Amino acid sequence: MTGVKTNERPGTRAVLRHSGVSAYKAREVLNLIRGEDFERATEILEYCERGVAEVIGKLLNSAAANARHNDALDPEEMYVSACFADEGTTLKRWRPRARGRATRIRKRTCHITVILSRLPDDQLARRRARVAAEQSQRRARRVAGGLRRNRGAASAGTRAAEERATEETESTTEALAALEEARALETTSHHEELEAEAESALDQEDHEDDHDEVDDTAEADQSADATDETSDDETAESPAGDVVDEAPEASPEPSDDDADADDPADEEN
Repeated sequence: MTGVKTNERPGTRAVLRHSGVSAYKAREVLNLIRGEDFERATEILEYCERGVAEVIGKLLNSAAANARHNDALDPEEMYVSACFADEGTTLKRWRPRARGRATRIRKRTCHITVILSRLPDDQLARRRARVAAEQSQRRARRVAGGLRRNRGAASAGTRAAEERATEETESTTEALAALEEARALETTSHHEELEAEAESALDQEDHEDDHDEVDDTAEADQSADATDETSDDETAESPAGDVVDEAPEASPEPSDDDADADDPADEEN
């Protein structure tokens, strides 16, 4: 019993007929993508330098579109199960040569077929696990890069903060020094002002004391003048100019002993 024929393989297919390239050239490119998944085959055809690679790439995209729209399959879960190139018709042309002869030109064509099938479940599970691991690694690298950037930014911010703190400390030190100098100047000027005020107060007190002494002297002179004037007035009022006593001196009253002594004399008389 023979196996399944190539043109009877199950899967979603796309066929390009009468392609203007030889089957030999097409087979060299088809051998590169046979058995590869859809994404890998697309990448291989994208960076292949053969001219027929562009044609096969368009055919591969057509097979993926058929699988998505006709069979409701995800092309990312499919692989190139079969791809082959059959010889097509050959166009015969003639080219003139020397001595009146002619040479045959064969323009060959081919029919290219690409078949996509769904990957087995075990391969899909392994592929999903690999994709998840790659995603987790990319995420971890992205997070690590973000952390490094954050650390760098934090360190830069810390350095900037330290520089700002240093500048602020320097400015604060300068401000404190300036404040101390200002306070010293203010204290000196204040002391000078106090000394000037004290000197002015002392001068004013001395001046007031001089004024008080002059006033006391003037008052004493005025009182002396007033006394002299009073005495002159009293002298002028008396006619003889003598001092007249206002009241005669009173004679002393006799005591009891004197009275007793006088009584016998009176009795003798």
